Amino acid sequence: MRHIKKFTKALFVSIFMFIVCGMIYPLLVTGLAQLFFPNQAAGSLIKMDDKIVGSKLVGQEFTDNSLFHSRPSSIDYNTFENKESYEGLRSGSQNLAVSNPDLTKRINKDIEKFIKENPTVSKEDIPEDIITQSASGLDPHISVKSAKLQLDRVSKNSGLSKEVINNLIIKNTDNKLLGIFGEDTVNVLELNIDLMNEMKK
Repeated sequence: MRHIKKFTKALFVSIFMFIVCGMIYPLLVTGLAQLFFPNQAAGSLIKMDDKIVGSKLVGQEFTDNSLFHSRPSSIDYNTFENKESYEGLRSGSQNLAVSNPDLTKRINKDIEKFIKENPTVSKEDIPEDIITQSASGLDPHISVKSAKLQLDRVSKNSGLSKEVINNLIIKNTDNKLLGIFGEDTVNVLELNIDLMNEMKK
């Protein structure tokens, strides 16, 4: 009889915790998030011509030379361009050690690619962020310097003046947290959307 009471009590606690932690709490948090932070709760999605093209929080790869290019990524996540297959969102990097020769090869390859795309840029001027992968592989930002180094190429291929493009860079720059933490960065997806809208004019 005593064992049955213990079993019943344990079962009751398990059911109670399942209802509270597995149902009530998630629904409460989700409801509050939708109420006070609707955009963030929905994934900070970005639309272009009434079509969702990505999230402000997730980086994508751009290959069009009239657009700004993002940091290299090992996962090649992209919803902006149509693809025949989509395996779902994942994250991560190759996580290669500094001593790994494969890392040196990959970085050198990305440096060559960047210089080929941006022939007016010298190797010494290339900032670290534009040739290194983020830990998640989904970093949506590049440094302001990385954006401005692509200005010549983007201006040449988009037909827009450098002044107009530079203003778009400034518009899409996220400043340091509280003005002191981190660095000023540029959201590549938002910048490219503004760029394409400018090209339509």
